[in-house]
Amino acid sequence: MELKERVIDAVVEEFNEKGLKFTMDDLAKRLGISKRTLYTVVKDKESLFLEMVDCVFGEIKESERKIAENPNLEVMEKLKQILIVLPEKYKTLDFRQLYDLKTKFPSIYKKIENRIETDWDLTFQTMQQAMDEGKLRRISKPVFQAIFSGTIEYYMSRSVLIDNQISYEEGLEQLLDILIYGVIENKMSDGKNALKVK
Repeated sequence: MELKERVIDAVVEEFNEKGLKFTMDDLAKRLGISKRTLYTVVKDKESLFLEMVDCVFGEIKESERKIAENPNLEVMEKLKQILIVLPEKYKTLDFRQLYDLKTKFPSIYKKIENRIETDWDLTFQTMQQAMDEGKLRRISKPVFQAIFSGTIEYYMSRSVLIDNQISYEEGLEQLLDILIYGVIENKMSDGKNALKVK
């Protein structure tokens, strides 16, 4: 494993333990290298987070592509998995702690916002296929995108998930459950598809 990849993995571990409070010293210690060596790979903490954002979203997009190309999944299952995919490598990343970024690292927060709000082509293609097959009623894809991405950004900009002891993955699942099945009890598929709410 290349040093840069090891550094990104170590950032995830430090972030999960300490949020944004971890230091470059903490990171070097975890990696078992000198701080001087660490600075040959990354300039500072901010550029480190920017690289991590690119790595995380790059993995998310690759996972989405694999789901879309999986011939064993029917279209609605593809859509659901694409919308809430968390690559195995980053399932431990506590996305709930990202709300601190808005004030401490606004450029990083802005980059995450941009990544959430763009590159929806694959999702829209899958939605369109579901509509064409009669599995999903005809809805405005941009409105769906606005609701979904807006809620993710709400999760990121506030401590609502942490305050209510809801994991990021559960927050995504509940959001998808409401968007797909609604909130009226008799509209829920057959009860089997309803996701457990705390």
